[in-house]
Amino acid sequence: MKCTLPLITGCALALGALSFTADAEVQGGFSGPDDLRRVTVAQALELPDDTDVKVQGRIVKALGDEKYEFTDDSATIVVEIDDDDWHGLEATPELQVEISGGD
Repeated sequence: MKCTLPLITGCALALGALSFTADAEVQGGFSGPDDLRRVTVAQALELPDDTDVKVQGRIVKALGDEKYEFTDDSATIVVEIDDDDWHGLEATPELQVEISGGD
């Protein structure tokens, strides 16, 4: 099951949503294909701001002030997720998540 949360990154790429692949009760929203291309975090960091992409990895550390360290096997990026946007979901460093969006 996937759940989407808005987020903003303080790095070179502004990402728009966070999807959890987990066993969580989610209500509402669309779950299906989209036109976003999947890239690594390293590739995403090289793209212009507001480029629409998907990256998969893990949120490994809370940095405070709604900022989190997100990583895959290629690089690390800092993302900001508003407390209101978690909707009761929990992420652990072991949980694989997908961040998608661009603006």
